[in-house]
Amino acid sequence: MTNLTTIIIEETRRIIETKGETCPDILLNYHFLNDLPMDSLDLATLIVSLEMSTGLDPFREGFKSFHTVGELIHLYEGMLT
Repeated sequence: MTNLTTIIIEETRRIIETKGETCPDILLNYHFLNDLPMDSLDLATLIVSLEMSTGLDPFREGFKSFHTVGELIHLYEGMLT
């Protein structure tokens, strides 16, 4: 597991638990809005938090579509190459 993977999964878990929800084990194929107790505001919060903690912004050039945890990780890892 890469450092970015750990950061994204742990930040997702923190956002879910801050809402008072029980966080399941987060799998890479989980859809943020379908498989996890998250809504669109939680997802926006996650993106802002990740930018602040990593210094990376894969959305600087415009919105990129993603649905799963793995797809978001791929967007962030793509900025390192």
